[in-house]
Amino acid sequence: MYSIIKTEGIKNLYNKNTGVYEMSWLKSMMEKEPPEPANPLGIVVIGNIEPDMHDTAKEAVRKALKRAGFKTIDAGKSIAPQVFVDKAKESNADIIALSVNTVPAKNNLPKLDEALKAAGLKDKVAIIMGGAAVKKEDAEAIGAFFGKNKEEAPEIAKKAMAAKKK
Repeated sequence: MYSIIKTEGIKNLYNKNTGVYEMSWLKSMMEKEPPEPANPLGIVVIGNIEPDMHDTAKEAVRKALKRAGFKTIDAGKSIAPQVFVDKAKESNADIIALSVNTVPAKNNLPKLDEALKAAGLKDKVAIIMGGAAVKKEDAEAIGAFFGKNKEEAPEIAKKAMAAKKK
């Protein structure tokens, strides 16, 4: 039984385009913590909106943003919408980055949008998001930027910063 599971797992990691067995998720978990940027491009509060507890993708994006020159503040996992707003306010954040990997977490996006409006931050703090449970349309519904993976995150964050300055 173990060999079947192992074989199935390996088969799923095979990249037909490159002909290579990949384990990029494992590589990203083993990446070293990037240094704090000396002159950050912006401040990003990042986390998983409640009740999402999936940490791996958020961590990969956080490290990618940090390597690209953003100061990141890790809010954690399963974070209430109001906590994101409070952390953004206390850190004078430019961006809130959301990892949304479950449908119940996706259902909390309107609550975050309302909390930002109530705090007067809706037009001051950009939102970027990605994850297994969201699509571009979900992001657009609350005026957020959408990304598919950690490779896109730094560019999307830069676009969000540029849009804020207009």
